[in-house]
Amino acid sequence: MSYQEKKIMVSMISSILIFTLYTLYAIQHAEAGSITSASDFRFWGSFILVLLPVSIAAKIIIHIGFVIFNKIATNEDEPSFEDEFDKIIELKADRISLYVFFFGFILSMIPLVTELPTYITFLVLIFFGFLSDLMGRIAQLHFYRKGV
Repeated sequence: MSYQEKKIMVSMISSILIFTLYTLYAIQHAEAGSITSASDFRFWGSFILVLLPVSIAAKIIIHIGFVIFNKIATNEDEPSFEDEFDKIIELKADRISLYVFFFGFILSMIPLVTELPTYITFLVLIFFGFLSDLMGRIAQLHFYRKGV
């Protein structure tokens, strides 16, 4: 497996782990009575605003750990450059990721124009934000293995 493929796999696993752990943590606080109703905008706003920096910090720490562990295990350095192939793969994966998020954004507007509870809007946005990141990583992995 190439360095880029290993890096993508670590990123996918860390995204799943971070999202799952943070969601379980937030659900426990919600059940503990820290919100008054399922549609409390303060809760959902803080959920998203805290999830972003927590996931960014955790991914940075995990990436540093991966670089160190990979260096020790394989004595392989991180590539110091990106060639055109890497850039094309990243652009194609970003496009897929944006399509998934945009589809989720459109779906999240449905509860606002129907009689559905508004908290479903936040659930759909959060889920498709996670899914778009995951689909982008899967696309990158696919493009590295099969070619562009």
